[in-house]
Amino acid sequence: MNYTLNQLKIFLQVAESQSITKAAEELFLTQPAVSIQLKNFQKQFSIPLTEVVGRQLYVTDFGNKIAEAAEKILKEVDAITYESMTYEKLLAGKLKISVASTGKYVMPYFLSGFINEHRGIDLIMDVTNKTLVVKSLENNEVDFALVSTIPKDLDAYQLPLLQNKLYFIGSTIYKSKRKKGIREILKKYPLLFREPGSATRNSMEDFIKKKDILISKKVELTSNEAIKQAVIAGLGYSIMPLIGISDALKNGEIEIIPIRGLPIVSMWNLIWLKSKKLSPVANGLLEYLKAEKERIRNEKFSWYEDYS
Repeated sequence: MNYTLNQLKIFLQVAESQSITKAAEELFLTQPAVSIQLKNFQKQFSIPLTEVVGRQLYVTDFGNKIAEAAEKILKEVDAITYESMTYEKLLAGKLKISVASTGKYVMPYFLSGFINEHRGIDLIMDVTNKTLVVKSLENNEVDFALVSTIPKDLDAYQLPLLQNKLYFIGSTIYKSKRKKGIREILKKYPLLFREPGSATRNSMEDFIKKKDILISKKVELTSNEAIKQAVIAGLGYSIMPLIGISDALKNGEIEIIPIRGLPIVSMWNLIWLKSKKLSPVANGLLEYLKAEKERIRNEKFSWYEDYS
């Protein structure tokens, strides 16, 4: 047999994704490139690794065994790389962070300098809703999580990074409605919500409940980007984080409608379990952030911090 580490990596991702398309997205490769490597890898085995039923790709029992072996091999290769860099006195290893969806506009700016300084660090950043972010932290699947609200029963340390501000927004095609209050607007137009488990949705529902606002119609979408595009198109109004709509504000596609009690202000916190023994890489990130977070805020988010 003459398979390559690249083929092992691609097959493992296909096995985990159960999809060539999704595997290609995760690996930043084209779908044909993944298909070719998967085909070349399969040629080295007389037993099928995958099968297609209908339009769905499935990994065979034999394929799952090969995927398990591939995962072990790739971990050993990573260990060799990290050991080599450690002997060279370089910071090396994996850094895993789970980020609440809006945090994708925040966390990369606090990571880029650190990651670029230490070439031996492999970053894995999962972007999902708050419920799954907290779950991954509790299950010890990640080193850190970035959230805007910290569960009261979570025994964790926190490092504040940036304010999170939520405003009531609408499309600029509704400029004639800008002088109306939120109650009048939502009697006629839908309010766009994130899915259950989202911190943004929880904040919206708390605000609406406290203000006793009647919602005529709700529309649920599963990402802030989807909500932003729906607002731009005039599908309805929403309460959204400022950090995710800056481009639409600059382009004049969205406007912020002044509402008493808004913005809702919280804080983006990097959190980690008190019981977790942090790796040298994780400790290195903390030291970097404590020293550099103010500079990063001033350089990258001055427009955002000053917005009121």
